[in-house]
Amino acid sequence: MNEPRDTTANTPDSADELRPLSALVDGELSDAERSALLERLGHDPAAAARVAHYRSQNTALRRLFPLAGETASLFVQRRTPWWQLGAAIAGGLALGLMLAITLPAQLLPGGFGQPAFAQRADLAYAVYAPERRHPVEVTVREEAHLLSWLSARLKRAVTAPSLGEYGYALVGGRLLPGESGPAAQFMYQNSTGKRLTLYISPYSSREISLRLLHNGASRTAYWANHGMGYALSGTDNEPRLRAIAADACTALGGDAGAWSG
Repeated sequence: MNEPRDTTANTPDSADELRPLSALVDGELSDAERSALLERLGHDPAAAARVAHYRSQNTALRRLFPLAGETASLFVQRRTPWWQLGAAIAGGLALGLMLAITLPAQLLPGGFGQPAFAQRADLAYAVYAPERRHPVEVTVREEAHLLSWLSARLKRAVTAPSLGEYGYALVGGRLLPGESGPAAQFMYQNSTGKRLTLYISPYSSREISLRLLHNGASRTAYWANHGMGYALSGTDNEPRLRAIAADACTALGGDAGAWSG
């Protein structure tokens, strides 16, 4: 089996490139446009990081201005003149910098103060969990090869913990581009078709006890230890996702008992 190549892309910086990314965040794309763009984001780390940044800014605005509801957005309609688009983006970036400096990280779920691997995991879940035909690159039928391949690419022993206690069976996995090198994603599925993903990426900045990132109906529970970052994404309720994450952490060699909650 040929191993997929790591891909990189230039950071989108023109109005035409930025417009569909903001439209995705603001829910302005058709189903076909959304599917096509999500597929592209799976292979374009720069654009994926841009979308995660846009989402974090919208989340921060909704926290700051709750009465504004869905109108609290940094992004403009697709038919806005280019000069207004540029001004809005510039203003949004300035506001984002201000928020990053002045607001504590706990007020910005899904945004500033959260490690890039958690945001990438959240986006990777959004891209691949709905996929019916190709949810993984290597299926569980080749589990030994999958683990060997991903371990070689991440230069670290990688395992897929059993989540059978929670009704989830391993479907398979794939290689993804991470912030500082390759990352791995394992896909799990239960008897009703609901999916859960585990994202694993090198992360040596610091140890992180369990934290949660919220993105609409989905949640990502993430933590970091022993030079690796882990993120479990799905639609299970928060207590259940925390419990699954604790067991996964233990199975992966971490100490969930040290988490302060």
